Amino acid sequence: MKARKAKILPGLVMACTLTACPFVPPPPPAEEEPVQNILSSCEGNSTFNIGAGIYDITGPAAEVGMMGYAVVDQKTEGIHMRLRSRAYVIESPCNGKRVVFVSADLGQIFQAVKQGVVRKLNDLYGDFYSDANVLLSATHTHSGPGGYSHYALYNFTILGFDSQGYNAIVNGIVESIVRAHDNIQPGTLKLNSGDLLDASFNRSPWAYEQNPQSERDRYAHNTDKNMTLLKMGSTDGQEIGMVAWFAVHSTNIGNTNKLISGDNKGLAAYYFEKEKGATYLIEDQFIASFAQSNEGDVSPNLWGHPDGTHDYDRNEIIARRQFEKARDLYTGANRVITGGVDYRHRYVDFSSITIDPRWTNGAGQQETCPAAIGLSFAAGSTEDGAGLDFISEGMVYDGVSWPAFTLVPALQECHKEKIIALPTGTMSPFPWTPEVLPVQIVLVGNLALVAVPFECTTMCGRRLREMVADTLSSRNVSDVVIAGLSNAYAGYVSTREEYAVQHYEGASTHFGPWTHAAFMQEFHRVADALNNRASIGGGPTPRDLTDHQSSLITGVVFDDKPLFKNFGDVASDANSSYSKGQSVRVVFWGAHPKNNLKTQSTYLEVQRWNGSSWQTVARDWDPETIYHWKRDGIANSKVTIRWNIPTNVQSGTYRIRHYGHWKSGWTGDISAYSGTSRSFSVQ
Repeated sequence: MKARKAKILPGLVMACTLTACPFVPPPPPAEEEPVQNILSSCEGNSTFNIGAGIYDITGPAAEVGMMGYAVVDQKTEGIHMRLRSRAYVIESPCNGKRVVFVSADLGQIFQAVKQGVVRKLNDLYGDFYSDANVLLSATHTHSGPGGYSHYALYNFTILGFDSQGYNAIVNGIVESIVRAHDNIQPGTLKLNSGDLLDASFNRSPWAYEQNPQSERDRYAHNTDKNMTLLKMGSTDGQEIGMVAWFAVHSTNIGNTNKLISGDNKGLAAYYFEKEKGATYLIEDQFIASFAQSNEGDVSPNLWGHPDGTHDYDRNEIIARRQFEKARDLYTGANRVITGGVDYRHRYVDFSSITIDPRWTNGAGQQETCPAAIGLSFAAGSTEDGAGLDFISEGMVYDGVSWPAFTLVPALQECHKEKIIALPTGTMSPFPWTPEVLPVQIVLVGNLALVAVPFECTTMCGRRLREMVADTLSSRNVSDVVIAGLSNAYAGYVSTREEYAVQHYEGASTHFGPWTHAAFMQEFHRVADALNNRASIGGGPTPRDLTDHQSSLITGVVFDDKPLFKNFGDVASDANSSYSKGQSVRVVFWGAHPKNNLKTQSTYLEVQRWNGSSWQTVARDWDPETIYHWKRDGIANSKVTIRWNIPTNVQSGTYRIRHYGHWKSGWTGDISAYSGTSRSFSVQ
């Protein structure tokens, strides 16, 4: 992260004039402070202070296991599109409270990421930002580098913790928030919503159909088709950005892919931002987020599971459908948000909750269990990325067929229908998954964001939204959105009925059959505190495992090249001419991308001669380019750059440039290099 030119810390008096210092409002009131009086002054308020920021969070583009499908040999080998953190700071001047919402192109927001981000924000701004008013959400792409959790289950197929990738994520998220903080200005917020019918389907319909018929009859579809969009603009007419929440997995690109990509949500964001003139080269630009919601049982793979051949084409279709729906909603957004900003947050130990009978649907008082993963988890979701061939979804414990999994009878009894494959909550010296998890609700005027550290199924999310809306009856809430995969991660939450049949989602519900009931109870407590403008305790402190990480991930010892070759030399050049719609391919003698992640930069440029100089028209974050790395021998690297020439590109003379860094085996020094293809014409 770069040093900030100026920052105002709460309580610190700086010798400057108003014109010489950036505007930073006073710190928000503490959550525990009685807020009845200041909140009442926000009724009818329609002016907010709004800032948006974006930053690169792309991790190592070679030889790091990818997060999502749990396939050991799925390791990064290049970039389809860079990953971004998109941050929004929203403050209501009427009460001085502000919140941060981040949508990051990641598989999950692990607890380690939230801890790291808040620590760095505290270093910059004191207690101005905290766990309570910072909401970090993941888009759930399955095509990013892993190894950035502090819990063993999520690093297991990655072969451990990757500090380089973790730091890229944490620093990038923080920098996006800092940019949003610095860009803050008076503005307005508007809402719109509508159905997107052709971008998703329920991948576990049998499990969904176990929910009561009377409940299912209330809905036209077995997934949530609604997209909710928040439009942000300044009072002087400048467009700031938007967030569109829509429930669908980011799994169009399957488990044979080895290129870093934001999948359908990352590509949809790119389409929207480019239409608004974004370049990713400046600190203040329009920022569009396609955020995640209750996608637990929702797939984008309308054509069948990813086949490794059509993945990118199908990804483009689903991305464009989300983009086009969001564009329509953005254009038509006219419901002005009024009121103030508020929030509540507490930590809960989900492994040992006593659940009041009001949440168990007539089953009396119940308990949650120490976390465990079910056998059907190993089957994977067959619609998005199948797991082990000899395991299937729907494998249910009957007390006879699977005696090997009853080594701890009390734990098996607690988990009921689940065949316990891995008791993650009772592993030593630390659990393999977290049990102390955040429960957070954020109010932005009429909009409530429910931040869940799980993947909610469709019906799980519907019940939660309805409960929160009912509980916040006095706060004039018109829209409740599930902000999925937020602040931490501990698998799925299915309803009790869905859990009983043990499809992938039920087997991935960590804390037993009553996880959903506990989930409802604890979010109700937080919603009730918000509704009554009451304080709520912070709960138990989650463990910090920073100093307990290990790794088998290999680093770069040194880079080499063939005799009489230089780093950046062309091994296979471009043709002399191409037609629009064709693909250019150039191979360079390169080096390992771990030597420099090229954060906020690029490993490639497509350049056009404009008559006096070379003008860059595409980089490694543009979806028409591919950066691919491959080891050649022991220490040599071949870098292949592809440019799929758009049909609307301007005719002319072009060339491909590659940028990288190589590591000396003698001194350990890392040095920059570059290479250039021949010039070629595009007709």
